[in-house]
Amino acid sequence: MKKPIYLDNNATTRLDPLVFEKMKPFFEEEYGNPASQSHCYGWEAEMAVKTARKQVAELIGADTQHVFWTSGATESNNLAILGIVKNLIYSRKKTPHIITAATEHKAVLDVFKFCEQLGAEVTIATVNEFGQLELSHLKQLKKENTAFISLMAANNEIGTLNDIESIGKWCRENKIIFHTDAAQATGKINLDVKKMGIDLLSLSGHKMYGPKGIGALYVNLDNPDVKLSPLMFGGGQEGGLRPGTLNVPGIVGLGEAAHLALKNFEQENEKSKKLRDFLIHEVLTHIPQAKLNGHPSERLSNNVNFSFKDLPADLFALGLSGLAVSSGSACSSKSAGSSYVLKAIGLEDSLAKSSLRIGLGRFTQKEDIELCCSKIKGLFNHI
Repeated sequence: MKKPIYLDNNATTRLDPLVFEKMKPFFEEEYGNPASQSHCYGWEAEMAVKTARKQVAELIGADTQHVFWTSGATESNNLAILGIVKNLIYSRKKTPHIITAATEHKAVLDVFKFCEQLGAEVTIATVNEFGQLELSHLKQLKKENTAFISLMAANNEIGTLNDIESIGKWCRENKIIFHTDAAQATGKINLDVKKMGIDLLSLSGHKMYGPKGIGALYVNLDNPDVKLSPLMFGGGQEGGLRPGTLNVPGIVGLGEAAHLALKNFEQENEKSKKLRDFLIHEVLTHIPQAKLNGHPSERLSNNVNFSFKDLPADLFALGLSGLAVSSGSACSSKSAGSSYVLKAIGLEDSLAKSSLRIGLGRFTQKEDIELCCSKIKGLFNHI
């Protein structure tokens, strides 16, 4: 059976063959534990981990020793938020006030709910019609006890970019610890944690043509206020911050994915933008019922999200056969109801339920997008 054309690259990406080639030896010949320091198997594994750590650090403008391995962005988010908030609660007399946005991934929103149970004062901020948390609004929300802000660099459903550089600099000026979930943004926008005032940054391998089950957390160890309590115990790996035997093949894969993202950054993003803009233009020009969700220009180069007025759900599914696309976040697709992200930007329920997310990728071709346009246009020939 012929598989559909894959256009769901915001959910996950194909493992790049070049990444796979780098990983293979660490499954077969170089299978040592980097913690084993008495023989060459361990030394070679340790060297590979060091190389990968440097590659990831270079992609985000970080110091190598500030990158810590995790199982993915969900764990990185949990470690960053809970690690900071638990320490703030235990070490301060005042209740810490923490802020995030209503359009964040569940891996942030659910952690904030738990932080409230721990005793933190939580604010879930509203966003503008494009899904951005504006700095002016943040300034209004700030309190005397505001200590921590978590804001995604790019939204996983609608692709909107937040102005994390302005927000990060403002946080630094006000001695507020700033975390960004950059799972969608890493490799697609220029990230410089020092320039942007970022204290903690989460990223994931499988969103950038690396393997699943591996991610990283950047921690600004130069900021004395950034003190993380570990979530797990039982070993000294990763400075005691994240104990457990390192996933060497995964780490090597993430390192190579970061290297390729940096090497091909300009070329890849230019290609994605052209295809993205072609798709948006074709759909909005020929389908009056279509609405583009998210910011028209301040968005990921590979993300398009439409809603369609008066489109029956059965035609929606049938008309897009042959395309692997999404109606929202992969992590929320099993939940009943319409997208909370689309509702947060003001869409009525009927429009939120008739949404379509198209995620372009490294291996997407012009003919794939032309076919996608044709199928979307064809939906409305039956109404």
